[in-house]
Amino acid sequence: MTTTSPTDAARASSASAPSPADAAVRDRRDLRDRRDLRALPKGHLHLHMEAAVRPDSLAEMAASSGVVVPMPTSFGDFSEFSATYQGMLVVLAESENLFRLIDEAIEDCADEGVAYVEFGASPQFYVATFGSLDASLRAMLAACAESGERWGVEVGLMITVDRTESVEAANELAHLAATYADRGVVSLGLANDERGNPAARYEEAFRIAKHAGLLSTPHAGELAGPDQIEEALDVLGADRVLHGVTAVHSETLMARLAAEGVCLDVCLTSNVLLSVIPTIEDHPLKRLVEAGVRCSINADDPILFGPGVLAEYELARTTLGLTDAQLAACALSSIECSGASDELKGRAAGEIAAWLAA
Repeated sequence: MTTTSPTDAARASSASAPSPADAAVRDRRDLRDRRDLRALPKGHLHLHMEAAVRPDSLAEMAASSGVVVPMPTSFGDFSEFSATYQGMLVVLAESENLFRLIDEAIEDCADEGVAYVEFGASPQFYVATFGSLDASLRAMLAACAESGERWGVEVGLMITVDRTESVEAANELAHLAATYADRGVVSLGLANDERGNPAARYEEAFRIAKHAGLLSTPHAGELAGPDQIEEALDVLGADRVLHGVTAVHSETLMARLAAEGVCLDVCLTSNVLLSVIPTIEDHPLKRLVEAGVRCSINADDPILFGPGVLAEYELARTTLGLTDAQLAACALSSIECSGASDELKGRAAGEIAAWLAA
């Protein structure tokens, strides 16, 4: 699917058009007023670990493993997206490839001005590699801690429940996440196709997670309507909602999200390529922000969709017209609504304020 570029507004009459000198002054002022988004401290809260692999690295890994991983440029529907994602797991099941992915993804976060990343992690993918769920999670946590220290990025893991799998499997993951609640695991997520897979089935898993002090961070309101967001709030006690963009169809729900301070972890390009939103110009991020809904800006699956988180911030600025104050508010939400340490939250909040005041 392709996106359209924004069109220029109709030209003013020649009598009212600014002179070339005036236009040059205005352009210099616009450039001055646009702060460097790379320098804006931000959290990356909606990033599936496997999909953070670099394209060149994936190609090298695949060639070394003798595996072909086709990378489509568009997706007919969500099932095609899921099939492509599963294909990458064959390559990443080799431990050295997984560790390389983690290190490079965290390095990329540092380069894009990310102070904190909350990877969507699925230790169930690596049981054959490490021998058990527990061993898989411990290996991932150790790699994240080492690379986070190397690149100066704080890392938390969101253990991700697959909503097409059994309740028993979800509960097992929730218990595992709870065990590591003070050792790098910060949240419990719920992913995969909402349609026909209601969040309410996993109430017990999220009760286990919340009891352990973890954040509840399910996907909702991407492929289904506002009712699934309400279910995530009412049944799963969602602290954040990944995507959540269909909330824009309910003024009542938007008011509730704003009043309760629930953050939506929004992904612009992903929403277009998966046909959630027709074009980038139609994306409701700005409307949500103007309604007082806390939003973070994220890349979702860069290997599949293209942009990293910095490019998504640029897109929000240039195509959707978010002001620097609104972008700073999104960055602040991405820090304050995350599983980051209190020390990082305090430091990043001050740096975001300084960025905006510069």
